[in-house]
Amino acid sequence: MSYKHPSKDIIESKGRILRGKTICMCLSGSVAVISAPIVARELMRLGAEVIAVMTKAATELITPALMHWATGNPVITKLTGAVEHVYLAGERPKEIGKADLILVCPSTANTISKIANGIDDTPVTTIVSTAFGSSIPIVVVPAAHESMMKHEIFHENINKLKKYGVDILGPRISEGKAKIAKIDDIIDRVIDLLISKKDLEGKRILITAGPTREYIDEIRFVSNNSSGRMGIEIAKEAVARGAEVLLVAGNCLVKIPDYLDTVNVVSTDDFIKKIKDELGYNDYDFFICAAAISDYSPTDCIEGKISSDDVKTLQVNMRLTPKIIDEARKKNHKVFIVAFKAETNVSRSQLIDRAYDRLKRSDADLIVANDVGREDIGFVSKDNEVYIIDKEKHITHVELHSKRYVASRILDIALENYRLKGKL
Repeated sequence: MSYKHPSKDIIESKGRILRGKTICMCLSGSVAVISAPIVARELMRLGAEVIAVMTKAATELITPALMHWATGNPVITKLTGAVEHVYLAGERPKEIGKADLILVCPSTANTISKIANGIDDTPVTTIVSTAFGSSIPIVVVPAAHESMMKHEIFHENINKLKKYGVDILGPRISEGKAKIAKIDDIIDRVIDLLISKKDLEGKRILITAGPTREYIDEIRFVSNNSSGRMGIEIAKEAVARGAEVLLVAGNCLVKIPDYLDTVNVVSTDDFIKKIKDELGYNDYDFFICAAAISDYSPTDCIEGKISSDDVKTLQVNMRLTPKIIDEARKKNHKVFIVAFKAETNVSRSQLIDRAYDRLKRSDADLIVANDVGREDIGFVSKDNEVYIIDKEKHITHVELHSKRYVASRILDIALENYRLKGKL
């Protein structure tokens, strides 16, 4: 009877974006190592195979048995006659087991300094040195006390690693400590390095995300449940693929990465003004409108706060707001517009027909339709399922998947249609 390690059951439970990729996860002796099993399993949930390598100091904080449980693979704690460093990171044809990426997470200041100066006295430092020679991508995620990070020699070592192409992620300064980057940011960086094509280099993309707020008085407003996640994921994917991106965002529930060039706005009018200014004064190849723009806005915003002591019944008159994609098309006749159409409790055919009708009326080039009434793919979900429709009513169904994966498919189809449009 063959034995299947139970940890393998989680592979691809959140998607297939890292299918076929092997990640060598190197652990050094920081207390942040307690998050290593979580990072490993998140990578596995996206389809990756994870092989853990631990320094002696790391094994004194968590046991190799824990990482064996987390990954389903035996843990390397010392190098033997099997030359594990060559097997994982050596310069040889891609085979089962050879790493596609080395992730040193967490990395102490000690390990960083050793790598920077070519000192190979642990399994981790030897594997990283071997990876240098075979051009395997290396990501280092530092974690140490803040005072250690201020050391001039440490900064020299960090800069030396960057010079030689090592990707340094973080750290986050919090509570007097340089903590490892957030888990979502670590996963994003791995995806960026392993998956993203550089097919958007030289392209400028304007993207909207998040909800609007339409104020009734100075503290009360009408809004919606949009988290902004879909637009943010599109922006992240576009940047990873080489595009120059400006994200115009409402009050998003999801944290926007610091590396995204972002302008924050509030109301529908704010969104429209910013988009018209950008499309009027700058050359963009794409405008992707993923924000949940309000269809209605109060006709007046009352000064101050409406007193519930004085006003027993409140009537609010609402006006229809302009469609942002209509305004964008009036401002720029050349930009490739990707619109979004959100519906609730409709059939597949109704969803597609309504989206296509909106595409035609707004002269958009592509439209993405989804049912936000479903909890598994709604505004706050990390997943989505969409129909992407072009001007010829060709329909691409992207089945339930992570919003990052959906973002990649939207950009794939947008770029394909953009190129076809350029040939007409």
